[in-house]
Amino acid sequence: MKEIIVKAEVSNLEEVTRFIETQLEEHDCSPKIQMQIIVSVEELFVNVAHYAYESEGYVTVQTKINENPRAISITFIDSGIPYNPLKKPDPDITLPAEEREIGGLGIFMVKKSVDDISYEYKDGNNILTIIKNF
Repeated sequence: MKEIIVKAEVSNLEEVTRFIETQLEEHDCSPKIQMQIIVSVEELFVNVAHYAYESEGYVTVQTKINENPRAISITFIDSGIPYNPLKKPDPDITLPAEEREIGGLGIFMVKKSVDDISYEYKDGNNILTIIKNF
């Protein structure tokens, strides 16, 4: 397992994506799958940066590469406001954009892009994990 700890600020998004891209490239992940993973990581990290803390805080991003099946597990850990994004109902994408409720489209996109997603609140931490096979 590898990890990086950064301030929960959008300005650190590039550092986080570079951390993950490096590992994906080392394991010959296809560009298409890499893009799906990075878009999901961007959505999740930016949500933590914008909403987890009232002032400032940190995010730990942990990665683990599994070989059989070949997959990456990415876990976001923050000690911000407890929030389970998986409890929010999926948006009704059959409605025109102007008739939909605001919010929820990003996490919906993440759910559709990864093979597994889970959330738990443990020891004062939000822990969200995505798994993507490649």
